[in-house]
Amino acid sequence: WLKCQVCTARRPHSVMSKLSNEVLATAITNILEGAEAKKRKFLETVELQIGLKDYDTQRDKRFAGTVKLPNIPRPRMKVCVLGDAVHCEAAEKAGIPYRSVEDLKKLNKNKKLVKKLALQFNAFVASQVLIPQIPRLLGPGLNKAGKFPTLVTQAENLSAKIDEIRSQVKFQLKKVLCMGVAVGNVEMSPEELRHNIIMAINFLTSLLKKNWNNIKTLHIKSTMGKVQRIYG
Repeated sequence: WLKCQVCTARRPHSVMSKLSNEVLATAITNILEGAEAKKRKFLETVELQIGLKDYDTQRDKRFAGTVKLPNIPRPRMKVCVLGDAVHCEAAEKAGIPYRSVEDLKKLNKNKKLVKKLALQFNAFVASQVLIPQIPRLLGPGLNKAGKFPTLVTQAENLSAKIDEIRSQVKFQLKKVLCMGVAVGNVEMSPEELRHNIIMAINFLTSLLKKNWNNIKTLHIKSTMGKVQRIYG
């Protein structure tokens, strides 16, 4: 019942036949100028908000898909390494938060402690040898929080793997016909934001059964900024 895809969405410009270049450029300018005029003490995320139509969440197949964007939308996203000795050492050298097998054993499957760990971070990566042990060490806590670790192999660069996770956005249809995903931040250039937004929309339409005909509205907004309509 769940349709899943993972994609790097290489042709971002095919979506522009439906989007107005001018409207999108104006919306991006408004967001960046608004953020510059009233700077916050944190990095504002730019979110793509989608309203769908002609979709029956009870009868139609729900979809889930992950796309890697060309520019990292959430550079400050907190990722923790659940590592073997090699990955823990690499994480320490790189200044990346990590937990060893011994650290995880100390939690003793305590639901409150596992939940506390899940709330501390946005995502987790785990060494290959640890992945099968996660349920035994932590119970179902991370899975329930939607944060089951992503596999990282010995051959992969740890920092590059974490940047890859920070670059990914996930679209998932649940019980409502609206969703929002982080597609950028206010420190990006207009072109970087534009590229990310187009690629994200292009990927989303590929997941929908009627493609663009299932999209009712599209908006973008920064965390504290005004909503900007770009379609519908």
